Amino acid sequence: QVQLVESGGGLVQPGGSLRLSCAASGFTFSSSAMNWYRQAPGKERELVAGITTAGGSTNYADSVKGRFTISRDNAKNTVYLQMNSLKPEDTAVYYCNANLLRFGVFRAYWGQGTQVTVSS
Repeated sequence: QVQLVESGGGLVQPGGSLRLSCAASGFTFSSSAMNWYRQAPGKERELVAGITTAGGSTNYADSVKGRFTISRDNAKNTVYLQMNSLKPEDTAVYYCNANLLRFGVFRAYWGQGTQVTVSS
């Protein structure tokens, strides 16, 4: 079955960095675009970054452009989110996402999430 397992979250001071990882299994990772979302308390889940199958194209939320970098290693079935210059407003649970075609319909798959807290 499809599994997405995030890791790398934690507590970091403003201006610091973290790298999140998402290990994928149960589907053809190299054929799937991947995304990172986040959800802060009391807010809706929002798209942070996305990457195409071979990593040739990426997109970012305006709030993280220039600070976050999404990448992938298809040999390791892993997608990463490098987060630099972190701000308190980046505090959220971060989720890995894949939208996979199943029986003719795209279905969203999610990891369990990893908490990122930016605080002094």
